[in-house]
Amino acid sequence: MVDHLIRDARYGLRVLRRTPVFATVAIFTLALGIGANAAIFQLIDTVRFRPLPVADPQGLAEVRAEGVAGFGISANFNAQATYPLWEQIRAHQTAFASMFAWGDSQFLVGRGDEVRQVRGLWVSGDFFRVLGITPERGRLLTPDDDRRGCGAGAAIVSHAFWQTALGGRESAVGRVLTVLDQPFTIVGVTPARFTGLEVGQSFDVVLPVCSAALWGDSLDRRDFWWLTVMGRLEPDWTIPRANEYLRALSPGLLEATLPSGYGADLTAQYRAFRFGVIPAGRGVSRLRGAYGTSLSLLFGLTGLVLLITCANLATLTLARASAREREIAVRVAIGASRLRVVSQMLIESLLVAAGGAALAIPVALLLGRALVAFLDTSTNSVALNLTADWRLISFVGATAALTSILFGLVPALRVSFVDPIALMRQSSRGLTVDGRRARFQRGLVVGQIAVSLVLVVSALLFVQSFRKLTAVDTGFEPRGAIAVSFLDRQAAALRLEQRVAFQHQLTDEIRSLPGVAAAASSTQILLSGASWFHFFRIPSLAQSEQQASRFTYVSPGYFDTLKIRIRSGRDFQDFDNAGSRRVMLVNESFVHRHLGGRLPIGTTVRTIAEAGYPETVYEIIGVVGNTKYSDLREEMPPIAFVPIAQTPSLQPWAPVIVRVSGPLPAVTDAIGQRVKRLNPAITLQFTELKAQISERLVAERTTAWLAGAFGVLALVMVTVGLYGIIAYLAVSRRHEIGIRLSLGSTRTQIVLLVLRDSLWLLVLGLLIGLPLAAATMRGASALLFGLSPTDLTTMGGAAAVLAAAAGLAGSVPAWRAARVSPDIALRCE
Repeated sequence: MVDHLIRDARYGLRVLRRTPVFATVAIFTLALGIGANAAIFQLIDTVRFRPLPVADPQGLAEVRAEGVAGFGISANFNAQATYPLWEQIRAHQTAFASMFAWGDSQFLVGRGDEVRQVRGLWVSGDFFRVLGITPERGRLLTPDDDRRGCGAGAAIVSHAFWQTALGGRESAVGRVLTVLDQPFTIVGVTPARFTGLEVGQSFDVVLPVCSAALWGDSLDRRDFWWLTVMGRLEPDWTIPRANEYLRALSPGLLEATLPSGYGADLTAQYRAFRFGVIPAGRGVSRLRGAYGTSLSLLFGLTGLVLLITCANLATLTLARASAREREIAVRVAIGASRLRVVSQMLIESLLVAAGGAALAIPVALLLGRALVAFLDTSTNSVALNLTADWRLISFVGATAALTSILFGLVPALRVSFVDPIALMRQSSRGLTVDGRRARFQRGLVVGQIAVSLVLVVSALLFVQSFRKLTAVDTGFEPRGAIAVSFLDRQAAALRLEQRVAFQHQLTDEIRSLPGVAAAASSTQILLSGASWFHFFRIPSLAQSEQQASRFTYVSPGYFDTLKIRIRSGRDFQDFDNAGSRRVMLVNESFVHRHLGGRLPIGTTVRTIAEAGYPETVYEIIGVVGNTKYSDLREEMPPIAFVPIAQTPSLQPWAPVIVRVSGPLPAVTDAIGQRVKRLNPAITLQFTELKAQISERLVAERTTAWLAGAFGVLALVMVTVGLYGIIAYLAVSRRHEIGIRLSLGSTRTQIVLLVLRDSLWLLVLGLLIGLPLAAATMRGASALLFGLSPTDLTTMGGAAAVLAAAAGLAGSVPAWRAARVSPDIALRCE
């Protein structure tokens, strides 16, 4: 048996060497098809399914809070606990054998002009021990490093930071690292394989959570959500049991950590929160929510491309097998069994698939890393380690085996049933193939057309959806506007009036610079993804129910800076300060949703007390146009604007929005120099609003580009496949065409005769493909914007594009068939 396989493999290699064009086209086509599928598979596997690189990742569990979204302040997307809650959970729970807390942040490292921003982690003392992480150099943090009042003590750096920022020197351990102007001592380096617990992100510096007290009140504040709590359950506990236990324990935990300064309704909302337990072996990831659906869709599209590839290869293999029928007939005549013939043909297909698989692995890595680089932006970095591991190799191998069966089995079976006697009796001119024998090839092409229609429809829909998103009316003018963000931890100790005064000075100094047309402060940057709500009531309404709206604190000139029209009333002025009556402007959506369309000017709004934001009565003095707030897909939300001088809790420092009238580099340099003169401790970051909006569309842009590429590829493949079958059928009817021409048929009639085959294949493919495309796109409707998944114009356009491709594919063999000389065609028979 083994000897037969070895001989068949050697013979298959000789056959492929004799047909280098077929072998090259088949291998490279498979490499692209399998490689594209493998690239998307690897991304999905890395983001969704791959366990964390820690000891026993399946034993990890996370404490998850329910209903806390929108309450208080959230530091990051996965923040599930405040520090007081973490202390209570750790002290009173019995379900976990060991626990730890962690959170992510941005740190400023260095002094003076060498200050750089790095990604940091806050971790409790048991973080590394529970995860089973061992140091690459030095030691890691322990519970002794994480005690209240720890101050600036031990710090850990990642392997990547050690290599890039510290030169990989052994002397790095023990060195002093200045973090946010505080001296920490580097005591260890983490191993290269550990990049944190958030998939798609990495870290540079690790500090104990106790040291956060150096820069504020985050250890004591009861409405600041900044930690994620994880651990390992006791051996006799399960996730469902621990979940029920934490839910039952929640009322006591929450009662012990009630935040002050909130009204009765919000305090009752806090008491209603509940904690649960979920598996955490795969870590946390914002990529799962942001790109999970898109990656699944792209995986499906690449699968369809691979199907078309297999259909094309099956057509080529069938044609090649037909040319070898006399060879196969001789082998059968001298005693070869049909099983041996099928085995020989399948081994040849496996050899082709193996060649494609070998090339598919580097193709997958190249495409995967290119896609990660495409998703990586300045505002949302993506760090994924894509390597040729056993998962990728197994997927490529399994896919290659499946494709070899898909494109090789039917030709092998068909050739094995040849009649050697009939073939040996035929003349040396070969075999003329009739339409019945080409039925399978026709079916393959019909399937290609149907699948191609799905790909073309998806391409058109996603490209149009992306174009609609880029053209959406934001309600403000982002072109020529930048946001200047500031980081200054030293200012946390300033009194509120000092903060407001410096914020006013900061804005005025920037506004006075050459090249600055307008400038204003704002606590929120539109379309940055951040959001700030306040709850309120409107006393003048008959039923004054609690409502919620976005709130933004801005300085005078804000609406002029962003070119937001004031519809009625007046703008904020310098006299709208802490000593004057409280006023606000609202947008049109606020009027329609919360005021029922009644006249807004003079209406009072009473906010509900929150920590740091006491109950306040504001009078509406104007109405502005609607704007997008945090996302382009959302409807224009209700927004209330309040003078920044009247904010009860200004964090240093609010961003300044600048309308630039001069060269951008010169303006940013001037702003940096002026701010450094005001306060050298401030670190600046500049964001172009237009670029920020563009970066927020990276998922949609990626989907549109790839769907468009797959659509074009499908068109090319279906054109090639249709050309092949029409040319094949035209050659098989050469004798008939010669007779028709001899009897007086015109060449135009011959062209139409041949094109009729193309037309029937097209019609059948479209009839199958249209409902298939509609069903497929309904499943992806959440990814579309401003379009129905069954948009008739798009469906018609896709059908027209495929019809044009079919016409092109059929016209060449039809024209060639019509040019055949009748006497030559008849002599061939």
